[in-house]
Amino acid sequence: MNPSAARRLLRLWDDQQSAYVAHRESRFEAMFDVLRLHCTEDLMVLDLACGPGAIADRVLAGFPRSAVVAVDYDPILLRIARGALDGYGPRAEVRDLDLVAGDWAETLGGRGFDAILSSTALHWLSPEQLLRVYTAAARLLPAGGVLLNADHLRYGTPVLRDLAERHDALVQRQRFAAGALDYSGWYAEAARQPELADLAAERERRFADRPPQPLAPLEFHLAALRTAGFTEVGTVWQYLDDYVVFARR
Repeated sequence: MNPSAARRLLRLWDDQQSAYVAHRESRFEAMFDVLRLHCTEDLMVLDLACGPGAIADRVLAGFPRSAVVAVDYDPILLRIARGALDGYGPRAEVRDLDLVAGDWAETLGGRGFDAILSSTALHWLSPEQLLRVYTAAARLLPAGGVLLNADHLRYGTPVLRDLAERHDALVQRQRFAAGALDYSGWYAEAARQPELADLAAERERRFADRPPQPLAPLEFHLAALRTAGFTEVGTVWQYLDDYVVFARR
């Protein structure tokens, strides 16, 4: 895909996601502070469910000696990510990979990573699938390697849940009024691009049997990461029910 068109869609994606995630850049900064403090400058990063390349773009720009393997299963997002990250040359690799498949980690060719990152994506997995992904991710990391997952992890108590939901609605109204596209509107804009229009049917086919999953609470993520083999787990950032979950191998 034409890099300039891809980067335009990536910018629109960032605007759209900022309507659903308050203080989105702050949570990215928390993730990258962990990388700066914990990893070497020439780190190798795996971006799980990379979308159009939001995390990968920020890592490659902010860590000039880094390399990123970005994986996703959405054919539209993959094509955009390849175009958006084209300017980074061999430091950026984009792979078509299904995290639900049992052998997804093996398809990476046995390579290791210093850090595994994900943002607003793994909630599409069922609890059983999420545990399998965390277990496979742990095997890709050396001792001391880290996983950082940024996502909404809904409150289980009614008052806090209501506060968070009303805050989400407020932020969305403000961002949409300022011109941000909503999720469906962004995909409609992407489909207007000649390079992407032919991928809509393939995207629908791939996700036809994958309905949205109930959001797992923070406690489940922490327990699943311990079960997966991580030695230290916790959170490094929180705003209401939006967290960055940390796990050290």
